[in-house]
Amino acid sequence: MSITRRSFTGMLVAAALPSTLSAQQDPVFEAVRSSLYGSRTEFEQGMAFLVQRGNPDVVPALLTGLRYGQRRRDEIAKTMQTLTGQNIGTDWFDWMLWQEKNPQVVPHPSLIPFKREVLLGIDSNFDDFLRPEYLQRDKMKIRLEEITWGGVYKDGIPSLDNPTLIPASGASYLKDDDLVFGVSINGDERAYPLRIMGWHEMFNEVIGGVPVALAYCTLCGSGILFETQVAGRRKPLVFGSSGFLYRSNKLMFDRETHSLWNQYTGKPVVGPLVNSGIELKQRPVVITTWASWKTSHPDSRVLSLNTGHRRNYGSGVVYRDYFASSELMFPALVDQSAHQQKDYVFAIRQFGAARAWPLDAFTRTRVINDAISNRPLVLIGNSDKRAVRAYERKSHRFTVSDGGLVDQAGQKWTITEEVLIGPDGTQLPRVAGHISYWFAWDNYLGDAGTVYGG
Repeated sequence: MSITRRSFTGMLVAAALPSTLSAQQDPVFEAVRSSLYGSRTEFEQGMAFLVQRGNPDVVPALLTGLRYGQRRRDEIAKTMQTLTGQNIGTDWFDWMLWQEKNPQVVPHPSLIPFKREVLLGIDSNFDDFLRPEYLQRDKMKIRLEEITWGGVYKDGIPSLDNPTLIPASGASYLKDDDLVFGVSINGDERAYPLRIMGWHEMFNEVIGGVPVALAYCTLCGSGILFETQVAGRRKPLVFGSSGFLYRSNKLMFDRETHSLWNQYTGKPVVGPLVNSGIELKQRPVVITTWASWKTSHPDSRVLSLNTGHRRNYGSGVVYRDYFASSELMFPALVDQSAHQQKDYVFAIRQFGAARAWPLDAFTRTRVINDAISNRPLVLIGNSDKRAVRAYERKSHRFTVSDGGLVDQAGQKWTITEEVLIGPDGTQLPRVAGHISYWFAWDNYLGDAGTVYGG
């Protein structure tokens, strides 16, 4: 997979399809549609009509034409420039950033049938998510014009549902410095290597008696563990990857209602569950090295290579170029005044608030005493392993001494995956959080959250 935005965009070419819509069409829709499906004459007349009409509300639809209409890119871009007065060029990525910066441009209604036709021409199964009744502007929690195809079909990135696990002692395929997602619930310890999860981006499991799903967005570097048993629903939700993105973040879907969900927030954003009030509860998960995890959790089980799918699960294979690059593969506006777009942060969204800690803060100290929403926290991190764990700390202040965690009285505490345990048996609970690229935090929680400054 190429990691450069321009070459990736250039790979995506939709086949021309006959219109399945009514013969009596809105002339704006016909003009927009001509960008991909019209003859040369129809296309020229369509662009002239849109220019004469003079309203930039068609630019979101023309952006779809720009992405897939390779042979007409220059002329489509010229029409968009005339309508907006912006000399942005012919790059779809740059125009998408302009669109994100200009939410006052409300798309013409023709966007819905046009975008549906294009995307259903790629995969007819996308109709599960793109029902017209759910695409009205007042029915969605995100902007239809910013939903983009990620280059795969529905379930093209297959989830792992109750996958085969093996004892840690039998995982000879893993190298000590391979990173894993480490999970422990009610004493049930599991490890899910990133080199496998990068190909699947989702598992649906029951761990320690708790139904959970790990939603891993490789593009935004975040793996979030959610509880999937939701109050008022008889069965746990089961999730998959839709094939769609929003601001370079995966849109997952539940298999019961086919609602689209924001992976970063755990909330439904398109479909039947939009106004349900559901927000998935997070569970703690840590990224760390296999050597560290198996040493502290010798009884852990770990994913088997026998996933039922044929993939190259070698170390450093999946998304190798993307992870090594400072570029994003898909468009998202990012405030880079303090942090670069692919700098790592540890993000917590709990207690009615959101806060992020730059991972590089843990190069200066292994322990940070801080708070979120006036709730005192202690964070224990290792930037080399990309590992951060957070716990409530009450009135305690912690430091590291002789490799162990000690409080202000010099008493040593025991670190477990679920609690900190004091010398008198006092327990301080773990707080759920996850690693993420800065750009994802900035896009989804930057306006509402705070950032640790050191």
